[in-house]
Amino acid sequence: MSLVNLGAPPEPENSVVQLHPTDNVAIARVALGAGQEIAAGGKRFRLRQPVPVGHKVAIERIEAGSIVRRYGQTVGRAMRAIEVGEHIHTHNLAFEEPSREYDFPEKELPRPEPSARAPKFLGYQRADGRAGTRNYIAVMAASNCAAHVTDLIARSYEGEALPPNVDGVVAFSYGDGCGHAIGPDTELLQRTISGVLDHPNVSAAILVGLGCEVNRIDYYLGGAAEREGRIGAVTLQEDGGTSGTIEAARRQIGRFIERAAAEQRSEIPASKIILGLNCGGSDSFSGITANPALGYCSDLIAGFGGTAVLAETPEIVGAEHLLVRRARSRAVAEKVLGSIRSYRDYLNLFGESFNDNPSPGNKDGGLSNILEKSLGAVAKGGTSMLADAVDYAERITPGGLVFMNTPGYDPVSLAGLGAGGVNVIAFTSGRGSAIGFPTVPVIKIASNSRTFQRMRCNMDINAGRIGDGEATVETIGREILDMVLRVASGEKTTSERWGHREFVPWRIGPVM
Repeated sequence: MSLVNLGAPPEPENSVVQLHPTDNVAIARVALGAGQEIAAGGKRFRLRQPVPVGHKVAIERIEAGSIVRRYGQTVGRAMRAIEVGEHIHTHNLAFEEPSREYDFPEKELPRPEPSARAPKFLGYQRADGRAGTRNYIAVMAASNCAAHVTDLIARSYEGEALPPNVDGVVAFSYGDGCGHAIGPDTELLQRTISGVLDHPNVSAAILVGLGCEVNRIDYYLGGAAEREGRIGAVTLQEDGGTSGTIEAARRQIGRFIERAAAEQRSEIPASKIILGLNCGGSDSFSGITANPALGYCSDLIAGFGGTAVLAETPEIVGAEHLLVRRARSRAVAEKVLGSIRSYRDYLNLFGESFNDNPSPGNKDGGLSNILEKSLGAVAKGGTSMLADAVDYAERITPGGLVFMNTPGYDPVSLAGLGAGGVNVIAFTSGRGSAIGFPTVPVIKIASNSRTFQRMRCNMDINAGRIGDGEATVETIGREILDMVLRVASGEKTTSERWGHREFVPWRIGPVM
């Protein structure tokens, strides 16, 4: 999928953009009025209705039942005949999940190797070979029953002077951990929490339980981390209720802080970067500006042997054939398709479909259905080979582009990426977002300048400059890479400065 260079700032003569030569729609770069003359597809015509910014306008007559194309790909079928100059959106564009024949790879290719030419960053080299970009003490609730005291333990360090090499004592509190059916649901929670505790950005961690929950803290103890003095545990029922538990936890955390204070940043090759890719509050420009720019950054990272991780399974549906075509092997391609099949079965349990994913805000921003949203979302993964595919919260094996099976819901997706071991996250948004993660820095990239200006305190990079004609995809892609390296070396993101620490594990089973 290729994109045109948007060129000059939007003027009456340049107010829409045709993204691919075969497209029969163009995208409004500014809000357009009925009767306004525009030029696209080699001809001039007048608009039949107003077209909001980011929305589609027909540049050819499209017969009823015919395919509507954006990015050179199918985004639905016309519900009725659509005339040149008509606004195209949910009122006249039907969703139809395509049935595809896939171009599977014919042979297995090797994964990218670390490059000696990779740039460097200042990080924490861990004993297992991974690299941390932060150095936190994590306080993890075993269940919602321990969530409040978990928060109290972490908050007790607010205002305390910590050593320079300790980024903070942070709480992981959430709404589950008990009332689970024993089986896949509890196993998924255990994998998620285990990944968060054994993370390169976490120097040490303490588990906080009530003492009788389904998610028992014993599961996480007895391993190498406990033997190395990097994990501890307390429970309200055994350590004296709220006050006693706080005191007991602080005694253990005091030892963890002493240990973390001795850990120093050192120069590390950027092949150790594992960059999580996420989008939230997407709009029509996400797939034109921010996501392709992040994809360019992803290709640069993969090129020097680093890792970029594309997530959000519902938001590859309709674009999965593009990933299959780039897979390193047939096995990797089948893992991607298997994730979609299992997710479809999951949705069917509740009578839902993938097209329930686009939010009202996505649609207000010009995205009519999940096909259109997905085709823009996969651009975050660039154009390089898809090296691997993993399940939710599974440990990521480094090297190249990786796909992780996660929901599209931002906090749940970020929890899976974090548990998998990403050490920086790049998050694109068109409508705006303020989310973060407790121990992994999240870089926010706005897809348009309006959102960047409205939410300047929450955004780190303005990819809207591409749509304004002031920058190219390549320029912004390199800006993102530069910021990834600075953030990996300790620079704070806007979400970190605001203290955003959302943590929402994926619950797949019933409440018992």
